[in-house]
Amino acid sequence: MTDAPLPPGSTIGILGGGQLGRMMSAAASRLGLKTHIYNDTPDAPAFHVAAKTSVGAYDDLDAIAHFAGQVDVVTCEFENVPAAALEAAGAAAPVFPPVKSFEVAQERLAEKDFISGLGIAVAPYAGIDTLSDLKEATLRIQPPALLKTRRFGYDGKGQARIHTLCDAESAWESIGEAPAILEGLVDFERELSVVTVRGRDGAVRFYDVVENVHKDGILHTSTVPARIPPALEKEAKEIAGKIAEALGHVGIITVEMFQRGGAAPALAVNEIAPRVHNSGHWTQDACLVSQFENHVRAICGWPLGDVTRHSDAVMTNLIGSDAEGWRHYAAEPSTAVHLYGKAEARPGRKMGHINKISPKT
Repeated sequence: MTDAPLPPGSTIGILGGGQLGRMMSAAASRLGLKTHIYNDTPDAPAFHVAAKTSVGAYDDLDAIAHFAGQVDVVTCEFENVPAAALEAAGAAAPVFPPVKSFEVAQERLAEKDFISGLGIAVAPYAGIDTLSDLKEATLRIQPPALLKTRRFGYDGKGQARIHTLCDAESAWESIGEAPAILEGLVDFERELSVVTVRGRDGAVRFYDVVENVHKDGILHTSTVPARIPPALEKEAKEIAGKIAEALGHVGIITVEMFQRGGAAPALAVNEIAPRVHNSGHWTQDACLVSQFENHVRAICGWPLGDVTRHSDAVMTNLIGSDAEGWRHYAAEPSTAVHLYGKAEARPGRKMGHINKISPKT
């Protein structure tokens, strides 16, 4: 691997064929770069916009190595790609973000230990391996609390809420008695995220801090600017930069945080995502260079693009049947419609999003 940027005409290999891979692929084409998508099923949304596609299991290391041998750099659109697959790909092509970013983000206990080890505030937590562990931890971390599987789980999956000490056993059974982490609930005023890009040369840039609202464990809206004072915005970016630097991250990394009401420190990190992120979709229409293009630029060794916001924006996810209203959304002023090309709308499934922009305040 050289430090020279990949020239137009180069091919980016993307592990994962969902909507994030689809939008990453579209951004790459704007720069004259091609993408080769590897996915474990043939009906991937990203396949519609890629120069080349491969279907194979993520634990088929020979197939992963063959795929990586056909591209110039490998990246991922989701964080749960097995470490063995990343290592197999890395033997044939550079892999960005680095494996460390995925190792930390894939395991919730390791993630909490890593973040708190940097001196950054997180919610009270404890590792859980047995029901006895859980009962003991609930005495220290007073309910209400969340029990989460350490691996996998997203959009509220793999989680159980514990309201009282009596809920421990049923919560443990509901997550399949899998290795877990117990997290105390944070009394927060708002949920925030910082979409950060770090280049191969160590350059770091931050998009404006986002204010998020979730419904049923799924992101509903992301709004910029967030309703926070400049000093808190600065602190949030410093936290995100510290995490990106400690990981040696390359590409987009998103740090989700809580703004606590009246507590010190005011910010507590919830989790990190070492990839392009749902809460950064607003950048497609409110910034000159989106999170997707900046991820591509970073992993290919290009100069990072301008992250300045030229408009205020509200991103709204279209979940399940919401996408059936595409005619309505398409007719709304100052609204950009992004549909993911998924064949079947199911409850809780992200089918697209809209970005509604307005003059910058």
